[in-house]
Amino acid sequence: MSLRRRIAAVAAGVLAAPLVTVVLPSAPAFAHGYISSPASRQAQCARNLVPCGDIKWEPQSVEGPKGLRSCNGGVARFAELNDNNKGWRVASTGRTVTFNWTFTARHATANYEYYVNGQRVGNFSGNNQQPPATVSHTVTLPSSGRQTVLAIWNISDTANAFYSCVDVNAG
Repeated sequence: MSLRRRIAAVAAGVLAAPLVTVVLPSAPAFAHGYISSPASRQAQCARNLVPCGDIKWEPQSVEGPKGLRSCNGGVARFAELNDNNKGWRVASTGRTVTFNWTFTARHATANYEYYVNGQRVGNFSGNNQQPPATVSHTVTLPSSGRQTVLAIWNISDTANAFYSCVDVNAG
């Protein structure tokens, strides 16, 4: 093959690569999501309301095995989400609170669970369907006063869930 043909072949490959990327189907997206309001701990990090590490850049990525009861979903690099003394902003709410999830990539959902002090206070089916870009649930908290709500988004076709903690002062 002559040098001219080699250069032409390389140039054709370089020009075709972006088209192939657009035309070929992509791999399925991984699920990612968090509670955006009232502002979860990771939402506060993303908004620079509280100084944080890596979670600031990816509030939607607190993913861990189903069944955990921690704000960081067992992810060591997000351990600061478990620190109750970090200065989290506390949302003033009534005893009935609407939690709004934001999804950056959606995945079929088994259910959403809400816990206060280890007690489940809300459970909403996802009907094994892909959720819309945002989802809201209204939960009645068991008591008044300051509390941390652990919200869990259980994915239906993986062994993982997404975790989000929200600090509230229920009046």
